[in-house]
Amino acid sequence: MKTYLLFAALLLSLTACQQALDVNPHSFTSGDKYYSTEDQVLKAVNGAYGQLQGLYTGDLYAMAEMRSDNTTYQFNESDRGVQQREEIDEFLINSSNNYVQNVWAALYKGVMQSNVILSRIDAVPFKDESLKAQYVGEAKFLRAVHYFYLVRLFGSVPLITKEIAGPEQAFTAEKASVDNIYQQIISDVQDAVNQLPQTYTGQNVGRATKGAAHTLLGHVYLTRKDYAKAIASFEQVKGYTLVSDYASVFATTNKNHSESVFEVQYNADMEGESSNFIYSFGPYNAGVPLTTFQGNLGGMNIPTRNIFQTYEKGDKRRDASIGYYIDAGNDKYSEAFGQDSLPYIKKFFHPPFKLQGRTDDNWPVYRYSHVMLMLAEALNETGQTAAAYQYLNPVRQRAGLAPLAGLSQTAFREAVYHEQRVEVAFENHRWFDLLRTGRAQTVMNAHGVEEKKRLPRLSAAAFNVQDYMLLYPIPQREIRLNGFEQNPGW
Repeated sequence: MKTYLLFAALLLSLTACQQALDVNPHSFTSGDKYYSTEDQVLKAVNGAYGQLQGLYTGDLYAMAEMRSDNTTYQFNESDRGVQQREEIDEFLINSSNNYVQNVWAALYKGVMQSNVILSRIDAVPFKDESLKAQYVGEAKFLRAVHYFYLVRLFGSVPLITKEIAGPEQAFTAEKASVDNIYQQIISDVQDAVNQLPQTYTGQNVGRATKGAAHTLLGHVYLTRKDYAKAIASFEQVKGYTLVSDYASVFATTNKNHSESVFEVQYNADMEGESSNFIYSFGPYNAGVPLTTFQGNLGGMNIPTRNIFQTYEKGDKRRDASIGYYIDAGNDKYSEAFGQDSLPYIKKFFHPPFKLQGRTDDNWPVYRYSHVMLMLAEALNETGQTAAAYQYLNPVRQRAGLAPLAGLSQTAFREAVYHEQRVEVAFENHRWFDLLRTGRAQTVMNAHGVEEKKRLPRLSAAAFNVQDYMLLYPIPQREIRLNGFEQNPGW
């Protein structure tokens, strides 16, 4: 899906320039006049999807996956340039962390793009009003996605639902309550449910659908522990089936398949449209062996021994999800499994690569297997454990595991937590699942004990997870510019 100019950013810069220079270039379409045709709105909506591309190739993984017990980093003694990203993994950050700032900025860029569309679209004449409603639904869905990340990562944040039309509107000291943010998310997604189509064809495949909106709404309700509404939403996710082979779910030749509810689209053949996941996630000393190109890889988001040991014997998902760079020299790295194998996320490794730094992998935001497991969880929490097996067991059976039966509500709860972890491992859900289920502090402190035994380089302060650390700090830059109140403890 093509990425277009950030029209809201253009508008803001143009307004400032016109005030300062009193210049009116007649050969250029200003932001004030841009939104006048259906095609221009389409390009703006496509640009809003483009914001998700940058979010997922950026540092979201560090805050959503590396923060958890699923992944860590490969320690590079000769290059300490990414130490602030390592501090996210070890719970050693402060409010000046650059990567936290990057994610905050990326999320609000996404909000901004949707706000501009929603503020301008009513004035644009459409031949087909249903198409106009679809674009509104897409913009609201995308705004909800960004705010759902913001509220879970930072808690109380500014709630901006209108276009920022000039510099005087760009600064605010107001933060909305968590409840108000969730109310806006739910309102946006409910509107999207009513306005989005069930499916698309041709080049429109990959846009947000009614099923994606129902999934997001169910996920929000599950997070809020409103299990009855979560069940009702998940049960409306229809028309999807599990892909028979787990590994093929992530194949670049099998994008937007029958299990895909919503995935971020990338295209390695188009400049600015490609993903780069293996270049970020591969062992830094495995550049040539994995990609055939010279240069180091990122060494970030390396699978932990804990996640490796979590898979049950015979679970096909382990070898489909974790790959190994094998070299005799790897015994000097503490992240190695055994003496010579450095792990990496195989879900996003599909060579050959035509150009250095470009990959063709989409990012799976929601898959139907995940919907099934979240629905199973919600059913179990409402005492409907018997009904929940029909959603849990097909996911296990595809992985080559025996179905479960006869579990108590407590035992089923632990079973579905386990399935969620290994089914969507490395897809940016683990930290949020730990938060949602109230296990983050216990699990991560225990994980820290394991890591400190294995890694003498870790300081005594690492993995000392306190209550306040369950939210990230508001970036110091935002506090300085806007006068925000910092999250407690930071």
